[in-house]
Amino acid sequence: MKWPTLALEDLATVQRGKFSARPRNDPKYYGGDIPFIQTGDVANSAGRVRSYSQTLNPNGLSVSKLFPKGSLVVTIAANIGDVATVEFDFACPDSLVVVQANEGVNSDWLQYSLESKKELLDSLAPQNAQKNINLEVLRPLAFDVPPLGEQQRIAGAINAWNTAIEKTERLIAAKEKRKSGLMSKLLTGKQRLNGFNASWRNAYLGELFRERVEVNWNDLQLLSITGENGVVLRSDLNRKDSSNDDKSKYLRICPGDIGYNTMRMWQGVSALSSHEGIISPAYTVCIPTPEIDGRFASYLFKLPEVIHLFYRYSQGLTSDTWNLKFHHFAEVRVYIPEVDEQIAIASVLAALDNELA
Repeated sequence: MKWPTLALEDLATVQRGKFSARPRNDPKYYGGDIPFIQTGDVANSAGRVRSYSQTLNPNGLSVSKLFPKGSLVVTIAANIGDVATVEFDFACPDSLVVVQANEGVNSDWLQYSLESKKELLDSLAPQNAQKNINLEVLRPLAFDVPPLGEQQRIAGAINAWNTAIEKTERLIAAKEKRKSGLMSKLLTGKQRLNGFNASWRNAYLGELFRERVEVNWNDLQLLSITGENGVVLRSDLNRKDSSNDDKSKYLRICPGDIGYNTMRMWQGVSALSSHEGIISPAYTVCIPTPEIDGRFASYLFKLPEVIHLFYRYSQGLTSDTWNLKFHHFAEVRVYIPEVDEQIAIASVLAALDNELA
């Protein structure tokens, strides 16, 4: 059965928020106990407005309007088409439209249906200095409307999926926090693994690495070093290939090497390579000596304290020209344990990475 197509105004009451005070920032209207939500509250709500950044007093409410909890709000200025359910009674300015589902229309289904129109609404906004839309755009917005029972099933399925996503995101965030805390302790010697008691020592990176400068390996695959995903095939990046046709000066990198972006090492852009290939001469390639475990070093180079050292040793007048060539990299001193403890620490951190993968 084909679902009927109805306008938003046939499915819900659609009205703009209100705040007629001028000037809008007059303090006599603010500071009471009436939530006065803004477009930013909606944009940052992940679909459920549970908090607010501003309140009105009775003077403010006299030039505004109170809406009941459970209402939908849609942003129509700046961020166009963000939608959320408000979980308390509230007032709002005219940069928000309040949508209250009619009887026989499931409010959650209507919210998800409105969310699916975000790109359309954004495209309908005039391209002015500040984009906005109005009720004349929203009220006739067309929806294919299933029966109420079907609306409820659709909304229930999406709610269950969203709940699962939220739980997964919370679990990942907790594991990332745990990994960050453990990294800080294990990589600085503040927490030791069982069975390791040998003293740590300070060492110059020039003692721990030597530079690989091997060119004319044009037959090898082209690689790139990313901040998030490490050393990857250049063809796997969803970016235009702007590399030179002549790759005779590109540098060879081998499995177990650490490569870093010479201009961005102060931002932590480095990685342990599992590939053999060539990379742009804008990178530096380092070969670990027997005194350092490459995987341990790759974690150490992500530690904020060590990234700050790379920042301090980078050369250049401005951030656009800062660079850390190997001879300056070699002058950085780091605090390290014996190699067997390095390997054990790296194994623990790699296990945490696998949990997050």
